[in-house]
Amino acid sequence: MISKLRRKFIIISMLSVTLVLTVLIAAINIFNYRKVINNADDVLNILEANEGEFPPDTNPDHPKDGQFGDHGGGRKDHGGEMSPEMRFEVRFFTITFDKNGNVTEIDTGKIAAVDTSNARALAESVYAGGKTKGFEGDYRFRRSENGDETLIVFYDCGRSLDNARSFLGISAVISLIGLLIVFVLIAVSSKAVIRPVAEAYEKQKRFITDAGHELKTPLAVINADCDVLELEDQDGENEWLSDIRKQTEKLTVLTERLIYLAKTEEGSKTELVKIDFPLSDVLSEETDSFKGLARFSGKTIETDIASGITYNGDQKAIAELISILIDNAVKYSPEESTIKVSLKKNNSKVMLSVSNDTKETMSKEDLAHMFDRFYRTDKSRNSETGGYGIGLSIAKGITESHGGRIYASGSEKEITITAEL
Repeated sequence: MISKLRRKFIIISMLSVTLVLTVLIAAINIFNYRKVINNADDVLNILEANEGEFPPDTNPDHPKDGQFGDHGGGRKDHGGEMSPEMRFEVRFFTITFDKNGNVTEIDTGKIAAVDTSNARALAESVYAGGKTKGFEGDYRFRRSENGDETLIVFYDCGRSLDNARSFLGISAVISLIGLLIVFVLIAVSSKAVIRPVAEAYEKQKRFITDAGHELKTPLAVINADCDVLELEDQDGENEWLSDIRKQTEKLTVLTERLIYLAKTEEGSKTELVKIDFPLSDVLSEETDSFKGLARFSGKTIETDIASGITYNGDQKAIAELISILIDNAVKYSPEESTIKVSLKKNNSKVMLSVSNDTKETMSKEDLAHMFDRFYRTDKSRNSETGGYGIGLSIAKGITESHGGRIYASGSEKEITITAEL
């Protein structure tokens, strides 16, 4: 249980850190990408307003007024000042179409990476798509109508987009390295974080085991004294002595089961004697032993057991698991109901399921706490059935000690407990 708690702590911590880091990196990169688009649109605004050309430099004495970010853009208002270096830094080309969709003019004088044929192909693709702005490869384009003519301006954002991609890659690598460092720190510190819980749990286990062994002696003495008193009683069976014997026997069984539960939990894997045994046969034998009790209670047991299934585990513990599940189904199902026992193999897993009707509808909360120690619902799982409230806890311990998991599912008034081994 402690190792599982530690794993959960590490997983939850790492998921939290990963989520926060992912949001931060995504936000920074989205902001960076939006900046590239906004700068490109500012340049296209100027080119569109001046029919695919830069306006003449009217204020050379103030070159920094209205500069654009990293490429020396211009102001968003079309008539504003711009950096005199922009006309030499920006790489763009323009294509003009007539009203019939024919190319009438191609200007690639401001770019060396695109020739006339490539420019025509890009422009015709954008013209056919009908979009007024967007990206075609690494080129940001703007489409405008001027009378019977259509002007499409392409601005080369390759350098800016490459920088954005490089920043994304670098930030991703740094984030992964950071997550690895955080994982190591959390894994190391988790021991100290979980230590108080581990110590409390070990003390609880030790107390249960020690108290159980200490209780065995006085209970045995009480039983022996009852035997002596009954022998000395000349009137035969004594009602009070019978009650004492009944309660001491109940306490003895409860004590033994508590000790067994403690042993099946954390650290119990070293105590298992694992061998290959015919699980199908063991399940059939255990099921047959309950059929008489089921008939006496007005219930029937149906089986769907796949033949030939073998399992490597502690045969005695698995037999105890099967006994607990079937006994639980017989005890808590109403009269004239059917209990279904099935065993199937699903790839590398063995699926052992026991289904039964319930006297009351089981809520989701009941199903979630079904394997808690001493947990009982108000009606269907009370002490009148003779149970102690720890049987399913023992079943969970046995299943988990074999590396499996056990869970309860149900509908309306039926419950199914499945052990995946």
